[in-house]
Amino acid sequence: MNQNVITYGLEFAGGLFLGMLLLLETGRRIGIRRAAQDPEGAQRGIGAVEGAIFGLLGLLVAFTFSGAVSRFDDRRHLIIEEANDIGTAWLRLDLLPASSAASLRDLFRQYLDSRIESYRKLPDIPAFRVELARSIKLQGEIWTAAVAACRESGSQPAPMLLLPALNEMIDITTTRTETTKIHPPPIIFGMLAMLSLAASLLAGYGMAGGKTRNWIHILGFAAVMAVTVYVILDIEYPRLGLIRVESADQVLVELRQSMK
Repeated sequence: MNQNVITYGLEFAGGLFLGMLLLLETGRRIGIRRAAQDPEGAQRGIGAVEGAIFGLLGLLVAFTFSGAVSRFDDRRHLIIEEANDIGTAWLRLDLLPASSAASLRDLFRQYLDSRIESYRKLPDIPAFRVELARSIKLQGEIWTAAVAACRESGSQPAPMLLLPALNEMIDITTTRTETTKIHPPPIIFGMLAMLSLAASLLAGYGMAGGKTRNWIHILGFAAVMAVTVYVILDIEYPRLGLIRVESADQVLVELRQSMK
């Protein structure tokens, strides 16, 4: 799914919309046939079943939407955290001799350029992975150069302050990468689709009392549910669909501009 959320998300939502229309009509015809056979008992007990199904559907929609938004916010906060970690390490380069700090500053600029570019590559996953590998390679070069510079400086504060800051800068990269892989199990989305279809069947059954089809209710219910599911998927996989987080990336761009 995460290879192309726009395509798969639209296919999933479109299939759900068509399936709901089909089951709304199926439920309506079953309701009409049942009313013809048993006018008094056709609607008996249906309210309790509808309440249970629609209540569970509402709970699941709220759960998946809330979780997607929460993870979306976490990813934006991690971008800010990475900018803070890189900025702190950049400032602590002042603890090193000028000659060592100059070469490290150049590596820092290359590293931050790579970090910014890696997420700009999305939704091209292979290109993102190539750029991420370059970022990790630069991390190793920065660490090696910083350790050597700290040994040469002979200053006690340099290794105590700079190396932990570099370690945090490196760790946040792994945290951000792994956070993008955290999603609900696919069965959750499967349950959401099945409950939507079951609710459509019951809603269609409830509409059997009308002499004609209420297209506003039929199309409105199916469209609202399909769009809701698509938005949940899009929020769950930012950068790969229509929802983006470039505004959060701006803090990294501004940090790079300050690295004169």
